[in-house]
Amino acid sequence: MKPLVPQYGAAALADVVPSILAGLGVPDMTPILGLPGARRVCLLLVDGLGWKSLRSREAEAPFLSSLASEREPITAGFPATTATSIAALGTGLPPGENGVVGYSFAAADNVMLNALGWHRHADGRPVDLRSRIVPEEFQPHRTAFERAADAGVAVSIVAPRDQNGSGLSRAVLRGGRFISAHTLGDLTSRTLEALRAHDRAFCYAYHGDLDVLGHVYGPSSDPWRHQLAYVDQLAARIADGLPHGAMLVITADHGMVEIAADDRVDLDNEPLLQDGVRMLGGEARARHVYTESGATDDVFDAWQDLLGDRAWILRRDDAIAAGWFGPQVDDRVRPRIGDLVVAAQRTLAMTRTRTEVRLSRFVGQHGSLTPHEQLVPLMVFQKG
Repeated sequence: MKPLVPQYGAAALADVVPSILAGLGVPDMTPILGLPGARRVCLLLVDGLGWKSLRSREAEAPFLSSLASEREPITAGFPATTATSIAALGTGLPPGENGVVGYSFAAADNVMLNALGWHRHADGRPVDLRSRIVPEEFQPHRTAFERAADAGVAVSIVAPRDQNGSGLSRAVLRGGRFISAHTLGDLTSRTLEALRAHDRAFCYAYHGDLDVLGHVYGPSSDPWRHQLAYVDQLAARIADGLPHGAMLVITADHGMVEIAADDRVDLDNEPLLQDGVRMLGGEARARHVYTESGATDDVFDAWQDLLGDRAWILRRDDAIAAGWFGPQVDDRVRPRIGDLVVAAQRTLAMTRTRTEVRLSRFVGQHGSLTPHEQLVPLMVFQKG
């Protein structure tokens, strides 16, 4: 089995917003994905809506399935996880350039940064890092949203209230007016209001409940299937309410796999995988392994011997050369990547039952380079 390396610059999440903004007339944006032009566009991000899962559930999602049948999927990026994917959308850059290289990774002074919460854990509790690791400095590139606003586009972000002013939002989504949404009802209403209020508008809208149910029950479960039906109605209602000529683009940040009960390796209780390891980042399907000085080769051999063909294991330079993080990796970003990068195959989960208690229990996991995790939809509806 070969890894599905993201198609950066051809068909990846980092190409979505530049392609949309090119159609809005924003300078220096490349329309790589060939999307139609429109003066008002909503980008709806459905967290956890993998292409493989969607295509197997046409009965629950007739509207989304009809749109999906007209287009090919794109790739998420590596790791296939929410923080990295949102960073790719917001900046229009692959992780090797925007610097958000995973769910968690080594940041300033070897601090392990959780990019979703912008915190680290101390004594089992999250410690806010926004004052120590300033988001605008950590990700210094101008976001695609800022560039759109500079060009006169009214940019809005419709998302849960706790994302307003978060470290990740400040790092990769800055440049838009934040509008809080609590439920499907006001997500629909606020999105349509944002589009109708301006002649030239871009609205990024986020829905996360499908991902939650996928983690807890799995993406083939009844709860996930029922939530997909609600998501289908959400998308259909936004489409129906669009102003004339406006466009709805729907995508996802990653897919998901269901972990077999007997296919878990507990990194907190496996001594052979701890020797020479200084820090561990990432999540159950994609790990950054930071080694003690001079120990990288020995750690590589130990992980390879124990995991075998259950994972792809590359040294940092090899993962970069293979294009996992994009066609280029900035010098400031390189140290954030593990000395080893480990991506799970098939149904393996590399859990940490002492330090990641809740995450280790999840049935559905994501992050790696398999088609179920990498392939996400890119669906388009334009109001005639």
